[in-house]
Amino acid sequence: MIVCPNCSHQNPEGATQCESCYTPLPSTTQCPNCGASVQSDASFCGQCGNNLQPSEPVIMNESQNTPPPLPDFPEPDFPPPIDFDESAFDLPESTAVAPPETPPPLPTPAPSPAATQLQVQVASLLHIQTDTELSLPQHLAVIHIGKPGGPIPPDIDVSGFPDSAVVSRVHADIRIEGGIYYVEDVGSSNGTYVNHNPLLPGNRHRLRGGDRIALGKEDKVTFIFQMA
Repeated sequence: MIVCPNCSHQNPEGATQCESCYTPLPSTTQCPNCGASVQSDASFCGQCGNNLQPSEPVIMNESQNTPPPLPDFPEPDFPPPIDFDESAFDLPESTAVAPPETPPPLPTPAPSPAATQLQVQVASLLHIQTDTELSLPQHLAVIHIGKPGGPIPPDIDVSGFPDSAVVSRVHADIRIEGGIYYVEDVGSSNGTYVNHNPLLPGNRHRLRGGDRIALGKEDKVTFIFQMA
């Protein structure tokens, strides 16, 4: 069955548009590893986490591994060394060198005012069903949300939350670019919803404080995006 991302109506296999609301339906195929139904443009299987994108071997030309020969540079022509007469620098015995005067102590500088510190914004996800707050890692440019057991370990593990069965092992990513947070679905089985609207795979939504992110259908695993 193909579930409509707009009205959740279950349509028969091979349907191109929803029988209920006439919304175009995404094309599906079967995972070669577990046989589950997945979208044709999905990167990973939502059931077993199998990588659906074939990798092509990179063939290196042997000539690319051999560095070009270095050119022959001529030997530098340095001028001959200059002989100095050390006796010309000898001072007469009667010449007395006065000891250097002790400089006056430098004034103690006044303490400078404390440097202005930039306030760093901290983002987090608040799980609505359990009122649990999860801080987003600040050192990662891409934060993976899902469950253990897939090809990519999750940075935000939701396996301990109620109804986590609707969440795929590789479900959604949060990307940080220039201090701006984005969320995108990475080919999950039950979809990702932002403010009750389905987020199509390949599209991303710019997050703002208070946005509602639901992983899967029926709003069972839901988070509120927060900025502090």
